[in-house]
Amino acid sequence: MRLQTGVITVATAGTAVVADNTANRVYEITFKALAGNSGLVYIGTSTVSASAGFELSAGQEKVLLFKNFGGSIPLNLFYANAATDNDKVAWVAILEG
Repeated sequence: MRLQTGVITVATAGTAVVADNTANRVYEITFKALAGNSGLVYIGTSTVSASAGFELSAGQEKVLLFKNFGGSIPLNLFYANAATDNDKVAWVAILEG
């Protein structure tokens, strides 16, 4: 297993931004809305929006587990969106290999 981290910056509110362009396989990933964010952020797939995604307020986090269910998914399937320009989501993932 390997550990990978990153920060997603949503420069333009309403725009889905990919977490990472690689297809590394994820066993577990945690997303955290940075404390300095002004609005809500959303986590999901490429179609993530205010009406379709996990909603996180500043400082909140969401953990997604896949290994417990016998699998993993590509890192490049995760996206963030935001209600406010330049809000950020930090992430840390446990990867295969």
